[in-house]
Amino acid sequence: MGISLINHMAVLIVVAYVLTRTKLYSEVIIEKKITLKNGIVLSLIFGLFSIYGTMSGIRIFDATANIRDLGPAIAGLIAGPLVGIGAGLIGAVHRFFQGGVTCIPCSVATLFAGLFGGIIFLIRKKKIITIPGAIIFAILLELFHMELAYFWSLHTGKISQTFEIIKKAIIPMIIANGVGIAIFIFIARNLVKERSTETEKAKIEHELRIAHDIQMGIIPKIFPPFPDRSEFDLFAVIEPAKEVGGDLYDFFFLDDNHMCFGVGDVSGKGVPASLFMAVSKTLIKAHAQSGMSSSDILYQVNNMLCEENESSMFVTVFLGILDIETGEVIYSNAGHNIPYIIHNDGSITKIPNTKGIALGVLEDFQFETKSLFLVKDEQMFIFTDGVNEATNVRDEIFTLPRLENILSECSKFTPKATSMRIIDEVYEFQGDAVQFDDIAILVLHYRA
Repeated sequence: MGISLINHMAVLIVVAYVLTRTKLYSEVIIEKKITLKNGIVLSLIFGLFSIYGTMSGIRIFDATANIRDLGPAIAGLIAGPLVGIGAGLIGAVHRFFQGGVTCIPCSVATLFAGLFGGIIFLIRKKKIITIPGAIIFAILLELFHMELAYFWSLHTGKISQTFEIIKKAIIPMIIANGVGIAIFIFIARNLVKERSTETEKAKIEHELRIAHDIQMGIIPKIFPPFPDRSEFDLFAVIEPAKEVGGDLYDFFFLDDNHMCFGVGDVSGKGVPASLFMAVSKTLIKAHAQSGMSSSDILYQVNNMLCEENESSMFVTVFLGILDIETGEVIYSNAGHNIPYIIHNDGSITKIPNTKGIALGVLEDFQFETKSLFLVKDEQMFIFTDGVNEATNVRDEIFTLPRLENILSECSKFTPKATSMRIIDEVYEFQGDAVQFDDIAILVLHYRA
């Protein structure tokens, strides 16, 4: 008998699950919009649930073991006493006309099921009851139901018949209604959690979009950056792997004839990396002054980043200073990828590397400085490892040789065209694979 009741109850739960996906249910549970229209609709729905509970019950003598009280009880628990009473009244009237020695106490119990559920709704200030609380409520509700039937039998004189009904019906009804209300409350609470998660996710995505806009706002993105300077051209681009990332680039004049430029790559990804990126970029620009070498700038920035670096983050940086008149580039490399020179004839060479480690690792480290001369129409290509370490769905790596082959075809390109060619090649290579690392590229074209 209990198994049969649970089978019937399963049908009700399926319908209830479908109900929780509706806009009406979301308005009541999530937004707490219990309007007259919503109340009437829910009363009808759960009233019909109550009728189904009666009709799907198991006959025992002159009564039915059923899950009739489940509909009104749930209606009260999720929408308040008026909705609970409305659903209970529908179920109670239907039960009354079914007749039998317990028709009156059963009808009254169904009506009170909605009322009691509504009272709990008010006591909990419209919050959904917990699953253990719902089970206890269902048990007490069915005990109350049986008590009503027993006391009514004292009035009608059919004590033995009623007692036999109670004895056989009480256990399956408690089990069926307890399990039923537990599953329904689980579904309802899960819906609240699901919508709360969706809301929180949307909030986080909105905040990340704002963070992305802020991050992109602190890096130069107007090109050409110095239209009045015909001696050189420059273009740079960042493609974060997430909404925000840890790659950086910057360029600015130290005086009329010297331009400082650099590219960096912060350890890690996401928001922490973006914050460390912003700090690193700010410190580089704040400490760069006319007359300083690239190693002097990195020395000061490194010491600042080493102070109170509890997160143990670090940033690799290539920093150069271009003499606009002569084409000389004084540079230092703090553990970053070695840049390339794209020559006029299409040949590609790596620049000589310098002694250096990532910033934020070891305080008072002495960085090395070297220099080179750019001749007319040569380009310096600076990048982060998001380029050469990009992977495709077969776990193949883009590699430096592949990058060099593409760069050899870019000797006549503008800095923007060179940058976007590399970006396009990387994305084509990745295909449907997820981009795991940020990409930053800076191309300097010397014209003088």
